[in-house]
Amino acid sequence: MHKSEAFMDSDRSGRVQRGRQDPRMVATRFKKGQTSWNKGVKGICGTHPNSRRTQFKKGAMRGAAQHNYVPIGSERISKDGYLERKVNDDHPVPARRWIGVHRLVWEAAHGPIPPGHVVCFLPGRRTADAAHITLDAIELVSRTELARRNHPVSRDPELAKLVQLKGAITRQINRIAREAKEKQS
Repeated sequence: MHKSEAFMDSDRSGRVQRGRQDPRMVATRFKKGQTSWNKGVKGICGTHPNSRRTQFKKGAMRGAAQHNYVPIGSERISKDGYLERKVNDDHPVPARRWIGVHRLVWEAAHGPIPPGHVVCFLPGRRTADAAHITLDAIELVSRTELARRNHPVSRDPELAKLVQLKGAITRQINRIAREAKEKQS
């Protein structure tokens, strides 16, 4: 059941239509120079006795945050399998509160990581055990070199062909699905 087009075009529908001046709407508009109803009212929500009790309290941890909180220095394993250590509580982005232990080890020995470079594990030395993350297990490489290392061609030419074939198959599947969807509409 739907409202008819005639009703929707009429003034009774309540829809705002460009160029129309419905008297019901004109009567309730703010007039030029009119003061708002809440001018000079400070903390309107503070009038009820329970409102202050339930307001956000700065610095207080509530709900799931207090149960999930771990102190600075705690360690976790990231979704990529790297060991991370919590370094601060202040940053608004939670992901930046945690830094990879391999980065911390490098920075402790050599200072900040230069722009365009990353710290990575030597081949076969990746670990999530803090005792085994040492300077002889990590190295500083440029992002270009890292991309070259991670490219399928550098790993195995046969793998590179399979990755390329998978991409071609995926493109064909997407094309067929898109054409079928366009045909339906």
